[in-house]
Amino acid sequence: MSSRATLRSLLVLSLLGAAGCAAGADRSDAPPGDAVETLPEGTSLDAVIGRAAQEHDVPESLLKAIAWAETHAQMVAGEEEHEGQAPARGLMALRGDQVVRGAALVGVSEAEVESEPEPNVRAAAALLGELADELGIDRANLGAWAPVVAAQSGIESLEGRIGWVHDEVYATLRDGVAIEGFTLEASDVLPAYPLMDGSPTPGPDYAGSVWRPSPNYSSRAAGNPGVPQMVIIHTCEGAYSGCWGWLTNPSSSVSAHYVVNSTGSEISELVRESKKAWHIGATYDCSLNSGKECDVSGYGANNFTIGIEHAGYASQASWNAGLLDASAALVCNITKDQSIPLDKYHVVGHGQLQPYNRVDPGANWPWAQYLGLASQKCGAVPPPPPPPPPPGDATTIVIDSNQAANGANAAIEVGSNWTASSNVAGYYNTGYWWRSTGASSDLAKFKAYLPSAKKMAVDAWWPAASDRAPEAPFIIYDGNGNQLDTVVVNQQQNGGKWVTLGTYNLTAGWNVVALSRWTTAGYVVVADAVRLRAVP
Repeated sequence: MSSRATLRSLLVLSLLGAAGCAAGADRSDAPPGDAVETLPEGTSLDAVIGRAAQEHDVPESLLKAIAWAETHAQMVAGEEEHEGQAPARGLMALRGDQVVRGAALVGVSEAEVESEPEPNVRAAAALLGELADELGIDRANLGAWAPVVAAQSGIESLEGRIGWVHDEVYATLRDGVAIEGFTLEASDVLPAYPLMDGSPTPGPDYAGSVWRPSPNYSSRAAGNPGVPQMVIIHTCEGAYSGCWGWLTNPSSSVSAHYVVNSTGSEISELVRESKKAWHIGATYDCSLNSGKECDVSGYGANNFTIGIEHAGYASQASWNAGLLDASAALVCNITKDQSIPLDKYHVVGHGQLQPYNRVDPGANWPWAQYLGLASQKCGAVPPPPPPPPPPGDATTIVIDSNQAANGANAAIEVGSNWTASSNVAGYYNTGYWWRSTGASSDLAKFKAYLPSAKKMAVDAWWPAASDRAPEAPFIIYDGNGNQLDTVVVNQQQNGGKWVTLGTYNLTAGWNVVALSRWTTAGYVVVADAVRLRAVP
């Protein structure tokens, strides 16, 4: 995998419209954070960023690319994840002295910079403009801003800055972003910044990773307390390059075994699994983990754990499907290699074991789905389908978006561009998947196994919101692959309840109710739950 892997497809997402951005409006399925709720009614992020760019003579596209790479253009109130690194604040993820200096440059309070979109962007633009003056760059040349982008990042290592410039900020400029109220046209700009020499080295323990060795590790304890027994899930509270850049910095005194980027397209291995990474500052207390592994209570948790950091924030509302997929595959590999049980007692969150000052990976990490996905990666095979019910016995099958909640006769399949979320109320069970609309199908498939042919009513469930597709197409297939019907529904309405799509003669085998994204652009479709009910 290339160390210069980038987001290679145009990111097309949908946010609430301007009218929905007023204070108190329901959040829709946007990328991480809460910025849109704090914008005045009728104000777009394009307008906010455009004013800041003009005020400080900074390219608008550059401000947008940094906002996307840092926070997916959302307000964040980051947590402290790594000691010695100040939490990120706002659309532009300003930290510590950046908040102080930026507030002074634009004449607002530090609290405003931390909590309000426009002061936050203005402060970031002022800081970038100040750096541009110091470095004497040609402001009209977008590629010439690369050294400013690198310096503003705060990443100390050259390799980390190279990753940030090429793989994140300028990759966003090349790929473009299109969300409601925030548009960045793709461009072929090349950054005036060095590249790494040679090809990346695969990680020694995980072939799908890039080896970026950290000096911040030590030997594990002797005996059982030094045997890897758990995997700890973390969030970086920041972007990918800054995360592994800090964890490989000798002065940081922190590390992790792995870091996963925001789309799962790249994983860095920093510390050998056989060594102790410095990723959790807690003494293990088995009472916080349902009384499991009490023989290592009282020992530092670093001794017997393997830590995985993930680009992003504990407060974000949803997680990219590619990140979850890549991380689940990594967890499968670790638990297999280290003979660690793959369950909720041995793959746990940082905040669970260190609740007094850590919350990651946050309330919206989809644990059941994630562990179910890791089990699938490890080859877990569902039990055989159930025998046919007795004659005349009613049959009901619910297919949930959370695969862990499905029985042997139900399954959900989504591609890597679908995003797991529980952001909008009214969902069935634990959450749902969403996908931006556009001119390709990329089906979310709800699959139900029938041991024999049966006439079934098909119902669907979704949480409604203003950014939902008014014409979301559900396609029904029987167990022989024959398309029986296409039903178009308005997902802006009738949320939080079962909505009947129709009644069909289904066949033995895996019947499918598929939700397509191929409809009017500028919305999202939501795959939450489908129910099949036997009818006379």
